[in-house]
Amino acid sequence: MKIMSVSALAAVLCVSLLSGCVPRIEVATPKDPITINMNVKIEHESHIKVDKDVENLLKTQSGLF
Repeated sequence: MKIMSVSALAAVLCVSLLSGCVPRIEVATPKDPITINMNVKIEHESHIKVDKDVENLLKTQSGLF
């Protein structure tokens, strides 16, 4: 009977030791604010090809546009 009490005591001791090993996850905010640098340069080029007749029309009729 003494052997059972020692094994019970060992089981309780193991359970109490393992219960202290609980993983802990911590989420913390940064101390400095988050900065987003958005230096964006947008360039756009349009190339238009026109017929010779339309090009001549635009040259002679400058008041169209």
